[in-house]
Amino acid sequence: MIVLEPKRALVRDIGDKYKSCLSTHPLHHTLDLSLAREQHAAYCGALRELGLEIIKVPRDDEHPDSVFVEDNAVVHNGKALICRMAKTSRRGEEMGVEAVLKQYVKVKRATSPATVEGGDVVHLDDKLISGISQRTNPEGIAQMQEWLEVPVSTVFDPNIMHLKSYVTYLGKGIMIATDRYATHPALEGYQIIIPPSKDEYAADTLAVGDTVLMAQGYPEAHTMVKEAGFDVVVLNVSEIQKCDGALTCMSILF
Repeated sequence: MIVLEPKRALVRDIGDKYKSCLSTHPLHHTLDLSLAREQHAAYCGALRELGLEIIKVPRDDEHPDSVFVEDNAVVHNGKALICRMAKTSRRGEEMGVEAVLKQYVKVKRATSPATVEGGDVVHLDDKLISGISQRTNPEGIAQMQEWLEVPVSTVFDPNIMHLKSYVTYLGKGIMIATDRYATHPALEGYQIIIPPSKDEYAADTLAVGDTVLMAQGYPEAHTMVKEAGFDVVVLNVSEIQKCDGALTCMSILF
């Protein structure tokens, strides 16, 4: 099997309305826009240091959640499915992402009644795993599978926003997953790292080659990933977390 490493990271700077993001975080009211932009810049810098070409979508000051570009498209096999997001307040974000992606890959839009968001989709070497969640429905899965021409296993949990908040792929046949999903049939055949319950946020990782980006503040989870044979780069994403975001949310790797 040939494993294709990503060469590019598509990102988008934080817009002026970011503080109005969709959020259930108890500290959302303390969000610091300037600090959020510093943290996003450090994130982009870390991706650049890992050898990725940084592609910037023009900033969107109308949609508060527009920095979370991952939800706007799923890229695989030289194609992109442009997502139809579940929250109407987010629809329109995808237009800028689509305009940039079509310069690199073939694109197709998901259509009603589908809802699908990239935050639900875990990319493996030979398939995808997608949540059927608050944001992605079965019709979205069907359109994704047909257009991208890749098998898609599913994890049904209508109580969650995005699967990748709980499950991410590190590489080398190893995943990190919260206890809730560690024994799910969709993850069968993979070595599973289960972080302590207090470190569950750390399950949202971003792997580039043998390096894994992880959120600051979860040392036990960091150690577990290092012991599995990966280099770990720790980033402070406190102001991203306050918008219910995490490391994977802010880029599309392809």
